[in-house]
Amino acid sequence: METLTTRGRAARLGVTALGFAVLLAGTLWGTDDDFPFGPFRMYSTSNPPNAPAPDTRVEGVDATGAVVGLGQEATGIRRAEIEGQQDRYAGDPALLAEVADAYAERHPDAPDLVEVRIVIRWYGIREGRPTGRYTDETVVRWQAER
Repeated sequence: METLTTRGRAARLGVTALGFAVLLAGTLWGTDDDFPFGPFRMYSTSNPPNAPAPDTRVEGVDATGAVVGLGQEATGIRRAEIEGQQDRYAGDPALLAEVADAYAERHPDAPDLVEVRIVIRWYGIREGRPTGRYTDETVVRWQAER
């Protein structure tokens, strides 16, 4: 086994110091998008004990008027992908047409979707425990052109 040269040792220490500096900077000023060099805040924070808990879902309405769940099994799109892009969908609801297209591709014999919406179900929480009550809020809606 060869001995590490002074130059090699200095290079390794420099790279290690740089890695620690990036990690520290990401921890102090980073966002979830900077992971693994930034904090992953999803698991490091909690809601107040009396704040409602959100549960986001995507649903559609087909040409017969039936409400269709548009989860990963139905569209191939994970809920986290929808939640992560929710601001984009709110800014341009026409982007939800892609969800309708993904559904149609997986279910060619199903009636066409005429509406796709992102709905948040707010579960009531009191003193950190579920109350059994909830309210639904439609935050984004796209309707097909007829």
